[in-house]
Amino acid sequence: MRCREAPSPSFNERLLPISMIVLHYTGMKTAQEALDRLRDPAAEVSCHYFVDEDGTITRLVPDDKRAWHAGASHWRGVTDVNSASIGVEIVNPGHDHGYRAFPEPQIEAVIRLVAHLKDMYEITRGNIVGHSDVAPLRKRDPGELFPWHRLARLRLALPRPTKNLVDPMWGEAAFCLALERFGYDVSDRMAAIMAFQRRFRPELIDGEMDAECRMILLALLLPRPQGDD
Repeated sequence: MRCREAPSPSFNERLLPISMIVLHYTGMKTAQEALDRLRDPAAEVSCHYFVDEDGTITRLVPDDKRAWHAGASHWRGVTDVNSASIGVEIVNPGHDHGYRAFPEPQIEAVIRLVAHLKDMYEITRGNIVGHSDVAPLRKRDPGELFPWHRLARLRLALPRPTKNLVDPMWGEAAFCLALERFGYDVSDRMAAIMAFQRRFRPELIDGEMDAECRMILLALLLPRPQGDD
């Protein structure tokens, strides 16, 4: 995978094998501001890869090291997500600075990078996630404008299920148990539901469990969820 090098000092040793990819947006006004922060030892944050809007990929931390990108997080029983994951920062100002669609060259670069990492480390589609998935109480990135369907078409992420949907008629408690089984931290129910919606039903993110959410989640728990993507 061809990329520029801009080393960050903010990393340590992994304690777990690589089994996940976590996608972020930078959430800062400019790409340079974000890159400077990710390389600032005082900030104590970093990532493995940084994808600019023109599609340029920069490596900050070697894959075999533990970059500091996920913070306090949880996914499918893993609480040291930094140790288990590759962190990819995608340049975008985010919700606080003018959130906008991701340019085509950038998404093409993300797809190439994710495909490379998925194959290299044999990462399953269900473990290619957003920062909001692993830290629903704190984070919203990469956000509802990120085109997960593009990755799903290439089997680089789980699709949004659209076929053979059945409503299991769960109450909220049962829905949250299913959400936890799927992988989310449900200690804050509304935050977990909103993270799920942001990822799989982005047109309506209200924190309310409804029939559509129940049907999507049930399909995702089946062995081969089917979607139009």
